[in-house]
Amino acid sequence: MNTFIYYTYLLVLFIVMPFLLTGIIRKVRAYAQGRRGPKLLQFFWEVDKSLRKNPISHTNISDFTHLAPRVALFSSVMIWSVVLFEWAPFILIPFFLALYRFAYVSFAMEGASSFGGMASGREILLSVMAEPTFILMILAAQSHIEISVSPQGALIGLLFLSLAFIAILAELAKPPFDDPRTHLELTMVHEAMILEASGKQLGIFELASSIKLSTLLVFLVKLALEHSKLFRNEVLDSFARELMIAPMVILLAIILGFWESNSVRRKWTWIPEFMGLTFIAILILGTLVKLS
Repeated sequence: MNTFIYYTYLLVLFIVMPFLLTGIIRKVRAYAQGRRGPKLLQFFWEVDKSLRKNPISHTNISDFTHLAPRVALFSSVMIWSVVLFEWAPFILIPFFLALYRFAYVSFAMEGASSFGGMASGREILLSVMAEPTFILMILAAQSHIEISVSPQGALIGLLFLSLAFIAILAELAKPPFDDPRTHLELTMVHEAMILEASGKQLGIFELASSIKLSTLLVFLVKLALEHSKLFRNEVLDSFARELMIAPMVILLAIILGFWESNSVRRKWTWIPEFMGLTFIAILILGTLVKLS
C-alpha cells in the first residue's frame, strides 16, 4: 500500500508540478510588484491554447524548425523523470540539458534573425559558465554528501546549497543573469531565441521550459533532503523525505518569485568571473562537507 501511495504521489508531482510552479512564481512576482497577477493554473490554459493553434513560419525553413520544439520537450521530460523517479544516474542530466539547449539554439539560428543569433550566443555563454558547476553538484549528489548535524557542518551545507541555487539561476537564465520581465529583445536570452515561435511551437517550448524549471528546483531539494546525512534519522524515513519535496519546492518557487521581482540582471562581462568564483567555492565547500 505504501508503494502504491508513493508512486501515485510521484506521478501527481510529475504531471502537476511544472504548471503549478510557474503559476506560483508569476503570482508571487505580481504580488511583490503590487499587482493581482494571473491565476495559479493560468499557464496550463496558455499552453493548451497555444497547442490548439497552427504555427506561422516563413518559407525558407527546414524540417528541424518543426522538430526542435519536440526535441526540447523530450529532453526536459527525460531529465524531469530522471530527477523525480531516479531511474537513472543524475550524471545523465547534463547530456539531456545539452540536447535541450541544442534544440533552442538551432531553432533560433534557423530563423536567421539578429535577435536569435544574439540570444543564442548568450545562451551558450551561460551554459559554458554554468555546466561545470552543475556537473560538480551532480557529482556531489551521486556521492551522497554527508552534512553533519553540527553547527559548522550545517553552515557549510547551507552555503553549498546557496551557491548551488545560484548555479541553477544561471542555468534557468534568471536574475541576475537574465531578466524574464523585460520585453526588450536586446536584453533577452530565453525569450529572444523563441521570438519566431508561434502556435504549437511556442506552447511546446514554454512547456519544456517550465518542466526544466521544476526539474532543477526538485534536484536542489533532493540534494538537500535525500543526499545528505542531516535528515537521515528515525523520525524521517525515506517516504517522509519524499513527502517533503512538494512543500520545499513550493517554498523555493515563492523565493524565486520574490527574487525575480526585486533583482535586476548584471552586465555580461560580470558573468564569467562570478560563475568561476561560484565553481571554486562549490568545489571547496563540497570538500569541506565531506570532511565535516
